[in-house]
Amino acid sequence: MATIGIADVCEDSTADDAPTINISNDDDHNEEERDNIEDDDEEEEEDEDCEITPLENRRIFERNDSGTSFTSLISQNSVNTKPIQGPRYKLINEGDIPICKLNHTRTIVSKIMNSRYLRRWEVHKIYLDKTEICSATPTGMMDSSVLYSSIEDVHIVSRWNAGQKFCIRITIPDGSLLMQVCTNAHNSYLRDQWLHSILWKRHMYKYEKILKSARRPEVLLKEIKNMIDVSLTTNIQDASIYQFPLDLVSDLLQQNADFITRVAHENIIVALAPLLENNHPTQEICDFFSKHCKNSPRSSIVIELFTPVVTRILKHNTDFGKFPRMRGFVQEYILALNCQNDGFNVVQNFIRCMHGPALVCPHPRVLPNLVAVCLAAVYSSFEDKKLAMQNNTLIQSFDQQEWEKRLRLYVGMLTTMSTFEDWRHILGSLLQPIPFPNDAIVDETFTSKMKDVMHNIASDSHCDVHSTILGIREGKEGWFHLYIPGSIGCDDEGELWGVMLKTLIHCCGRRKKFLQGLNKMLGPVMLLALRENEAAMEVLCAMLEMDVVENNDMKMQIVTTLQSTSTGKRLYAQLCDRQIALRELQQKGGPKKLTLPSKSTDADLAKMLSSGSFGNLECLSLAFTHVTSACADDLIKLPSLRYLNLWSTQFGDTGLQLISEYLQKLQVLNLCETPVTDKGLVCLSSLKNLRKLNLNSTSLSALTFEGLKEKLPALQECDVRYTDAW
Repeated sequence: MATIGIADVCEDSTADDAPTINISNDDDHNEEERDNIEDDDEEEEEDEDCEITPLENRRIFERNDSGTSFTSLISQNSVNTKPIQGPRYKLINEGDIPICKLNHTRTIVSKIMNSRYLRRWEVHKIYLDKTEICSATPTGMMDSSVLYSSIEDVHIVSRWNAGQKFCIRITIPDGSLLMQVCTNAHNSYLRDQWLHSILWKRHMYKYEKILKSARRPEVLLKEIKNMIDVSLTTNIQDASIYQFPLDLVSDLLQQNADFITRVAHENIIVALAPLLENNHPTQEICDFFSKHCKNSPRSSIVIELFTPVVTRILKHNTDFGKFPRMRGFVQEYILALNCQNDGFNVVQNFIRCMHGPALVCPHPRVLPNLVAVCLAAVYSSFEDKKLAMQNNTLIQSFDQQEWEKRLRLYVGMLTTMSTFEDWRHILGSLLQPIPFPNDAIVDETFTSKMKDVMHNIASDSHCDVHSTILGIREGKEGWFHLYIPGSIGCDDEGELWGVMLKTLIHCCGRRKKFLQGLNKMLGPVMLLALRENEAAMEVLCAMLEMDVVENNDMKMQIVTTLQSTSTGKRLYAQLCDRQIALRELQQKGGPKKLTLPSKSTDADLAKMLSSGSFGNLECLSLAFTHVTSACADDLIKLPSLRYLNLWSTQFGDTGLQLISEYLQKLQVLNLCETPVTDKGLVCLSSLKNLRKLNLNSTSLSALTFEGLKEKLPALQECDVRYTDAW
């Protein structure tokens, strides 16, 4: 019997002499194994023991006072994983497999029935369920399921006839189950995939059963380590490989919370660390970790093990609303960092590490997640204080200093985030609606600490950033209104508000709509002007220049205020000079049509318009010039302008917003091949006399185009070729 088939496995009296070999895709290696096979019951039982060897026991972690470093303790307790050998396989849960069930009874009849010539195969839809291997049609050889608990051995049978068919043999108490998973020697990958999937399911069933019945902390810890070791060393590559142990440990922590000691508590955290390198902790594990941060904030585990877990959460989590306990864990972790020797500096360094050394943070989810943590922490802080003030029992245990420390911590985190230039726009947008409780808005500690955040945002030169200090929509107050002199949040005599005014008036605030809104704040503006705040004086001059103050008495009061300081006198004199020049420019006379040469600049346009009267100018072509949005300051001085050609210029949204407020007689506007976007184009809705509009090759969206058609009743022709609205 030098060469035998799979039927010959059961032809002798044992019917149990199939070889057990190591899994390999190397045919030469398989040939060597086949040469060394011994057909003997005892030998095969020994092979079974070698195939499924229990993981070695590791001694239980015990805290000592001998000065042992935490790193060495972790090395003693962490799971000793070896690099995964061989290919990786996706977990299989079902498939159509030919099945043959063999009986191991030592009778003549059984030997005859199990021979190669009488063997019968049945094709079944096999499912690898949580506790058993079953068939979709429980009949014939699969009339009863094969429980994982009844499996004695699982291995590959590679000896076959000339066809070299591969099978998996599952040994059970009353015989064997042969699974012919592939009929081609070159498809050994599928065979090994089924083998590892069955082994994985069997292991997880075993550990679930053991762990749920464990009642001693040392046993629980040992088996958790063993289970994690199997998860980290299996050749199966599937999300459930790491998620199943995490879910199982979560259930165990809930069931056994009463008898888990502090030492076991820390050891479980150490054991879980490898699984959490690429997976989020479950909600129950987050509670478990939060408890440790509260009870042992200065523990080395916080820095050594929780930091990578929190880092992964902040980089990859997309919705704290669905995982509130995960957010709570991050809050407790940050509080634990604040309890370290260097306190808030440790927290600041953590935020800097999350941002990274580059100018732009490579992880877009970090900032929104950090802000969400801070907002939730501020809310809970004021809720705790409110409950304490309403309850006589709680007010006695309420620690005002500790409460203020926590509040300063989370607001200080927002301040640190605002120091990164690439984060300011998103941070400002998230804070623009003032997403804090009313109790926070009237709290001096909170508003005082938030000034640093608002100062960094208001000082940013980018319009998208500093505009977030205004209300999120018309009629809604923002941070600009909160820190106005005389309000609850102002405790610096208007210093921060002056910074806000300065940034706005030099950018997007120099518009009629914004200045009209300042009519309600003229008192604070004039107060700052009297205190020689130059930005406030510039605002008063702009309000006079754009004629947004309707009350003549108020105009005289503004002039008096400007005349009260030397800087104010200088700015008012410059205003008067500009008004005289404007009157000369707008005098009747001059050409009706004007075309600037190509490559003309903003300075060239300003020089030309200052050369005489242009009160009759109705048609101006700046096509193919180098003018930008800055020339809008000169264009708005042309009261009779009806036709404006800006084809292929760098005229953008800022200039478009400005001319939309002043050039109300405009009938034809050409913006072809300009960098305008929806932000500026929506302002065109105020030009009610517009008849022709060219938006060819711009960033116009279909939604904005539909809005313009509704709001421009006189519009007859609009070119939207090569746009999203085309």
